[in-house]
Amino acid sequence: MRLIITRHGETEENAKGILQGHQPGKLNEKGILQAKKLAEKLKNEEVVAIYSSDLARASDTAKEIHKIHPDARIIFVEELREKNQGSLTGKLIKEIDWNKPRDTEKREAMIERAKKILDLAYKEHPKETVLFVSHGGLIQILMSILLNKSIEEIKKLGKIENTAIFIFDVKEGEYTFVNCDKSIR
Repeated sequence: MRLIITRHGETEENAKGILQGHQPGKLNEKGILQAKKLAEKLKNEEVVAIYSSDLARASDTAKEIHKIHPDARIIFVEELREKNQGSLTGKLIKEIDWNKPRDTEKREAMIERAKKILDLAYKEHPKETVLFVSHGGLIQILMSILLNKSIEEIKKLGKIENTAIFIFDVKEGEYTFVNCDKSIR
């Protein structure tokens, strides 16, 4: 299976520095343009299925890609959602005290749902190309699984930019990193 992973386009909340968590998020003008450019960039990929977070910012990005791949099955799933940020949701990131105890989703729960969607996609499409449209935090979790690295090592690679593309080849539980494109702006 070829697995392409991308993050949603920029949202109004991203531009304002708001922690979105499970909020839907609304693509801003730049984010809509990013989603269109992303779709165009992926036009030559033979995508048979698009798995997208069911949160609006990701699903709206996936719908733009689906316009270029109308024959691909599009599936909206909770497993690809961003981390549930609990009571931090909707707050300005620069004002959050990260040292205080939080009621946020645990990393183990995110890993469990990431593994679940990876297993499902491979089971359904072992020899096809699949696209995941997700969020920065969940993509870091996916990358840690796929690259067999700790989340701390993945975070050192830098922020997952809006509409960045990561490509992996998957064969019976083995993942080979193929390419990364952070150029879509």
